[in-house]
Amino acid sequence: MYTVLVISCHPDDVEIACAGTLLKCKERGDRVVVCHLCSGDKGHEIIQPDELSAMRAEEAKKAGGLGGIEVMYGGFDDLEIYDNNKESRDKVVNVIRKVNPDFIITHDPDDYMPDHNAVSKLVFDASFAATVPHYITEVPQAAKLVPIYYMDTLCGVNFNPTEYVDVTEYIDQKIEMLNCHESQIVWMREHDHIDFPDMVKTCCRYRGFQCGADYAEGFRQCQVYLKGTTKRLLP
Repeated sequence: MYTVLVISCHPDDVEIACAGTLLKCKERGDRVVVCHLCSGDKGHEIIQPDELSAMRAEEAKKAGGLGGIEVMYGGFDDLEIYDNNKESRDKVVNVIRKVNPDFIITHDPDDYMPDHNAVSKLVFDASFAATVPHYITEVPQAAKLVPIYYMDTLCGVNFNPTEYVDVTEYIDQKIEMLNCHESQIVWMREHDHIDFPDMVKTCCRYRGFQCGADYAEGFRQCQVYLKGTTKRLLP
């Protein structure tokens, strides 16, 4: 029905914020593509970056496989992605042009860390540049100008959804996908004393309370000229 492109920062961001929605998109027949722009190579104090990068790529591939989701990579390392340079923007333009989505999901521009915020700004800029036929990158075919939906921040801090997706039927599969990111879950449990899957499920329960569902995921649509729509695109 639709082609959905999620441009996230790190390999587990999708499972945290919007995996239930993506599973619901797949159920209605959508093509779902996830691009992790950063490798996640600095997400551990003990495991070294090269080893962790390869480990997290496999974890993301496994999680995507559980959901029938196509997985791409952007080629950045953690804390080395910036929104104010042409090289970074053009990499994201190429991703958008390759996929040519009907709508895009990405990070909120006011999230908790600079990499997430840089990705959000890059997607906003690149989603326009990708539609300009004479803007030349490696992928020449211009993409459509499409709506952008910002996914929830970590723990929902400073995020007020404008749309909700009921993910009650998919909450267990969402957590199963999240559990694929074992390097992060074990580290957070042992080092930070945080049960990350429980935290994510609790946040979905909270969003569910807000909209009358058992479990839900929240989104905020980017409200700018030509990115609006009269259609309900989220499932």
